[in-house]
Amino acid sequence: MSTRSSPSSRFVVVPRRPAARFALAVASLLWLGSLLATAWLTARWVVPGLERARSDLDDTRSALQTAEERIERQRQRIAVLRRSDQISRGANVELQQTLAERDEEIAALRADVAFYERLVGGSAQRQGLNVHSLSLAPASGGAWRYTVTLTQNLKKAKVSQGELTFSVDGVRSGQLETLEWPALLQHDEAAPQPFSFKYFQQLEGSVMLPDGFTPHRVRVRLRSEGSATERVFPWQSTLSAGA
Repeated sequence: MSTRSSPSSRFVVVPRRPAARFALAVASLLWLGSLLATAWLTARWVVPGLERARSDLDDTRSALQTAEERIERQRQRIAVLRRSDQISRGANVELQQTLAERDEEIAALRADVAFYERLVGGSAQRQGLNVHSLSLAPASGGAWRYTVTLTQNLKKAKVSQGELTFSVDGVRSGQLETLEWPALLQHDEAAPQPFSFKYFQQLEGSVMLPDGFTPHRVRVRLRSEGSATERVFPWQSTLSAGA
């Protein structure tokens, strides 16, 4: 008696597992719920915070721009004030210089008035030919312009006539040196300057000093009717205002 073998089945029977499917569904629901919760929290907290941050950033930018504009206005104001201060200082310096010049002019005029009062008044000391003053001022080309005032106020004064010369003592190359009248006029045969007056006279002219020569004093000499008069002036005392 032969035994027939049963053919192999092509289907596998899998038993139903309802518990596994339920667990998968629950997990899916939980995952979806977490996504929804995350989205809700993001919408509730992150987005408003981001909007506030953007708003704060805009406010900060606006405040920064306002501050920069204010600083720029202050800088411009400071620049204007500095310029105004410079102008005021310059005007003040110029005014002080003008006042100083006017004071010097007034002092010179007062000295002239006092001089003329002494000259024509009865209280002045009577004296003969005299070198009253010497004034020096720089001129073009390195020359020096001089003004010498001669006076006399003797009673019944007669006309004084004579000649004027002067020399300059100084230092050049470390050595004492005296420049006589011909050297000052740069002419070996320079003639003395004549004068003729009854009460006073001003003599003017120009002299030259060589380069490297430092003057210290000026000796003014007068020769009249066989007599000689000399007066020494320190160089600095002869310089006029602005020299």
